Amino acid sequence: MSVYILGGAQSDFAKNWTRDNKGLFELMSETTLRALDEARLDAEAVEVIHIGNFAAELFCGQGLLGGMAAHIHPAFSGLPTSRHEAACASGSMAIFAASADIEAGRYGLAAVIGVELMRNVLGQVAAENLGAAAWAGREAQGARYLWPAMFSDLAEEYDQRYGLDPAHLAEISRINFDNAKKNPNAQTRDWAFGPDSFSQDDEANPVIEGRMRKSDCGQVTDGAAVVFLASEDVAREYASARGLSLGDLPRIKGWGHTTAPLLLSSKLEESAGGEGYMFPWVRKAIADAYGRAGLSGPSELDAVETHDCFSVTEYMAIEHFGLAAPGEAWKAIEDGAVAPGGALPFNPSGGLIGLGHPVGATGVRMALDAALQTRGAAGDMQVDGARTVATFNVGGSTTASACLIIGT
Repeated sequence: MSVYILGGAQSDFAKNWTRDNKGLFELMSETTLRALDEARLDAEAVEVIHIGNFAAELFCGQGLLGGMAAHIHPAFSGLPTSRHEAACASGSMAIFAASADIEAGRYGLAAVIGVELMRNVLGQVAAENLGAAAWAGREAQGARYLWPAMFSDLAEEYDQRYGLDPAHLAEISRINFDNAKKNPNAQTRDWAFGPDSFSQDDEANPVIEGRMRKSDCGQVTDGAAVVFLASEDVAREYASARGLSLGDLPRIKGWGHTTAPLLLSSKLEESAGGEGYMFPWVRKAIADAYGRAGLSGPSELDAVETHDCFSVTEYMAIEHFGLAAPGEAWKAIEDGAVAPGGALPFNPSGGLIGLGHPVGATGVRMALDAALQTRGAAGDMQVDGARTVATFNVGGSTTASACLIIGT
């Protein structure tokens, strides 16, 4: 059974909601109500709500977000709701669960809300909160910033196995920041960069942890994203009422979901000594999505929205999507394949580095951007002729891997 995406909306990722005396509820509510308007849907049509969120208890002292969602609109009171958590892949888990509801025939129209409020605490506190997605007390001990340290370890592993040029990581970041300037919702759209912003200059581009410099890091972001998923019957009725055909609506063509051991060291041990992919479970999630979508590989994709919490994460994804052989992502960077106008543009939205990374919202935002691309409705971010777009969303150190193939 096909699951269709009827539309949605995201918040402005540059906005600091706490400074505007607004909190988690306002972030969820305002984005959801705008999503209903953007999708031209009545709230009464929604039958079930799924929420992606990682750490509202840590950042806001708030749990039971489904009950909070019931306050967004009177029609939502009484609806079944649930919340899903897989660290930075929480939004994708909410999409998977909503899709399963629709495929099972339980409901015809689901609202998926991804949300995270993160800028209401000091940066060090935010880093500590986000560290809950690693194995507490066992990983990155002594690091001030756990995740930059963990992904620095990944960069070190790449260097030991294959060699790694920092200039290639810098180029990933530069492309994503440039793409973000075209995105009216990007956190960094108005940021200015100097000639040394992507260099190895410690003053212009300071080290955060190990191999990860400021330019390599995704952003701490307040944000929400909402998509509406529908069964084929509901989608056909929706399209007919708006003068569209069912083929005009994007649908989820394929999906992949794997969970690897929590420890990064255990993941790396699984692939040590071989010539295969650094993360076999990442590759399996993407290969499963290809297979379910009936695709042979990246040549049948038009764009990718991928997880770039750090530049090295996108470097890894380039290989695991099959655009380059293991250890050879640098070739796709040097020949411009992942840049705008390249063979397979990555992160036309700006990604997590340029657009921002509100943890629980990221997977939902990726799906929304992919859907907009396939409808030709991505504005200045539009990839010419895009009809099939993949997303790849990571939780932890690739502990949770989620891939979607979305197309018309």
